[in-house]
Amino acid sequence: MRDWLVLLACMAAAPSWAAHAYAQFGDIKYPPDFSHFAYVDPKAPKGGEIRMVPPTRPTNFDKFNPFTLKGTEPYGMAALMFDSLLTGNFDEPTTAYGLLAEDVDVAPNRLSATFRLRREARFHDGKPVLAADVVHSFRTLISEQAAPQYRTIYQEVRRAVEVDARTVRFDFASPNRELPLIVGGMPVFSRDWGKGKPFDQVVMEVPIASGPYRIANPQLGRDVTYARDPGYWARDLPVRRGQFNFDRVSFKIYLDETARFEGLKSGEFDFMREFTSRNWARQYKGKQFDSGELKKATFENRNPGDFQGYVFNIRKPKFQDIRVRRALGLAMDFEWMNRQLFYGLYKRVQGYFPNSDFHAEGLPQPDELALLEPLRDKLRPEVFGPAPVPPSTAPPGSLRDNLRQAQRLLAEAGWTYRDGALRNAQGEPFVIEFLNDQPSIVRIVAPFEQALAKLGIRFVYRQVDFSLSKERMDRFDFELTTRRIPGMLAPGAELLEYFGSNAAKTNGSANYWGIADPAVDALLQKVVQATTRPELSAAMRALDRVLSHGHYSIPQYYSGAFFIGYRAQRFVLPPVVPPYYEADTWALATWWASPDNRGSP
Repeated sequence: MRDWLVLLACMAAAPSWAAHAYAQFGDIKYPPDFSHFAYVDPKAPKGGEIRMVPPTRPTNFDKFNPFTLKGTEPYGMAALMFDSLLTGNFDEPTTAYGLLAEDVDVAPNRLSATFRLRREARFHDGKPVLAADVVHSFRTLISEQAAPQYRTIYQEVRRAVEVDARTVRFDFASPNRELPLIVGGMPVFSRDWGKGKPFDQVVMEVPIASGPYRIANPQLGRDVTYARDPGYWARDLPVRRGQFNFDRVSFKIYLDETARFEGLKSGEFDFMREFTSRNWARQYKGKQFDSGELKKATFENRNPGDFQGYVFNIRKPKFQDIRVRRALGLAMDFEWMNRQLFYGLYKRVQGYFPNSDFHAEGLPQPDELALLEPLRDKLRPEVFGPAPVPPSTAPPGSLRDNLRQAQRLLAEAGWTYRDGALRNAQGEPFVIEFLNDQPSIVRIVAPFEQALAKLGIRFVYRQVDFSLSKERMDRFDFELTTRRIPGMLAPGAELLEYFGSNAAKTNGSANYWGIADPAVDALLQKVVQATTRPELSAAMRALDRVLSHGHYSIPQYYSGAFFIGYRAQRFVLPPVVPPYYEADTWALATWWASPDNRGSP
C-alpha cells in the first residue's frame, strides 16, 4: 500500500509537458499548432475606440481592488486587465488553452495540475510573471482578506506549490476534472501590488496585472477608460491574435435609463445591450436608425438560458414553509405580462438551468434516479414525480384559479384573511418587503403586487441605490428581490457559491436564498466530480429537479437572443459569430474600428 502511494506521488510530480490545452471531457478543438480562434480575424487592425455602458446595474466605483468584499470596482477590470494561466474561448464550453502557461500537465490520478509559465509573460510594470506570483495570487484569494466567494470556488484546491521559478503545481483534494480549469482561470497578479499592506486595505492602488489593457484614468468616480498596452506580451499568441483591437475601451455610467438611451442617440457612446423589452420595441427607431448611423440588431446564440426570478430569503421565518412559497408563485401571471408588457419577446424560465441539457423535465430519467435514490430519505416524495412547471394562466387556466389555489395553500400554512389582511395565528399581517435597485422594473412588479393584494398580502417596495443594495444583499438583509444568474455552459464549482450550505452562512456569497440542504450538497458534489458530459448532465438535471421542488424562487423570464443597439459606422464585425458568447465581451474582444474610427483619441 505504501509503495502504491509513493508511485502515485511520483506520477503527480513528474509533468510530461505535452498539453497546450486542457479539456474537462477531452474534447479539444484546436491543435497545438493552431494560429487563431475561428471566430476572429487575425488581420484585424488595431486602433480606435469602443465606448460602452455596463450591462449590469451601474454605480460609481470606489476602489481598484476587484477581489475584496467591500466597495465597487470599475466595470471591465477582470476581462481587460488580468491574464490567467489558461483562457477559454467562444467555441468550446469546457476547454481552455495556455495563456500565461505554455504547458499544463494533469497527473494521472487527477490530484494535481502543473503549469509551466511562458518566459515572455510580463506584468504591466515589466517584471516577469513567475510561479511565486501565481502562488501569491492563490493564497491571497483564499485568505480572510479577500471576498469570501473565492474560498468557496477554490475549496477543493489544497495548495499551490512553487516547483521552480516558472513552474507551479496545484494539489487537489479530490480527482475533480474541473479543477484544472478552475485554477487555470484564476486571475494572476503581481506580489508587488499593495506590498506591505493587508490585502483588504489595498484600495487605491491600481492592480499590477498582465492583461491587454491598463486603466487610462486611475481616478475614483463614475466612468472608466482602459488603454490598450501596445507592448502587451501576449498580443501575438494564437489565443490572443485578432483580439482586443481597440486602443481604448470606455464604460460610461448613467444612473437614469432615459439619459442612457439619449446618450446612445447623441453619440456619447457606441454600444448598448438592451434588457427592457418595452425599450427595444418602442425606442429603437427614428432617423438615426433609418439612416444606418445606429443599428438595431438581434444576435442569436447557443447559450443556455439565464435564470431570473424572484428570490425568497428563506432565512426569514415567513418563507420557511414551502406552502407559502408555492402560494406566492401562483400570484405571478407571466402570460399576461408577456402579452401586455414584453411584446412577446420573452420565454418563461423553466427550472434553474433553462434552455439547456441541464434542465429537468417530466419524470426522472434512469441516470437521474441513480443519483436521487441514495438520497430518498433526504428528499420530498414529489421529487420522484414530474418536474415542476411554473403556474400558467393560459386557457383553460386563469389568475383567478391560481389565486384560489394560493389561498388554500396559505390557509394550510396558518395564514388566513381577517381584519382586512392576511394574518397568522398571532394576528400578524403578511407583509413582504421587496428590495430593488432597478427603477425600470417598477411596472413589471406592479401586476404581482396587485395579485398579492387580492390575497391580503401587503407589498412594500423598497427602492435603494446599487451600493446600498449590494451592502444589504451581502448581509442577506432582505426578504424578496430579483436576481439573474447567467446561463452556464459548463457548470461546476461555482454552483457551490450559489446553492451550497457553506455559502448560505457566508456573508457576501451568492446563496441569496439561504439554501442549506444536505441533498443539494450531495448533488453538487456529483456535479463537480463528473468525468463525462453525460454524467454532468445527469447530475445537473437531478440538482435542477431538487431545487425546483424546493420552490425557493418564482421563475420569471429570459431571452434567447441579445438585443444590441450600436453605432454601426464605427465598427467592423468579424464574419463568424461564435456559438457561445456574451455580447459585450464578444464585441470588445473581437470587433475592430472602421477606418474613420481609428483616429479616435
